[in-house]
Amino acid sequence: MSIKYNVKIEEFAQKHYIKNFRKKYKTHWDSTFKGIIKMLENLDSILDTNIVEEINCFDDLAIFKMEFRVFGTKCSKKASGNRCILALNKKIKEIRILLVYHKNDIGDKNETAAWKKMIRDNYSSYDFCK
Repeated sequence: MSIKYNVKIEEFAQKHYIKNFRKKYKTHWDSTFKGIIKMLENLDSILDTNIVEEINCFDDLAIFKMEFRVFGTKCSKKASGNRCILALNKKIKEIRILLVYHKNDIGDKNETAAWKKMIRDNYSSYDFCK
């Protein structure tokens, strides 16, 4: 039986790159984001795929990176360069979207180091994300 997770979007994620997606993709972004939420509500069903990667786990908290494509585009999820960083609280069955970005938004040669620094700098409760 699959667990249905409660999905929340952090304010930091809303204020940063999500607005770029909304501006660039207009109506396609709304459909895309609804799809992302639906996938995350049923995270267990996509954990064994190549679009979700567990980055770090500490007790009941886990950080994941998920790749996605925008509805209406032709490239694959992996080739799109679109990423979503998630925090899963297993105890309360909640997923928080910490960051949604395109790899060019980060602007660093080491994408992983850049988003991890953003998480550490903006979310004190996820300081184990090193």
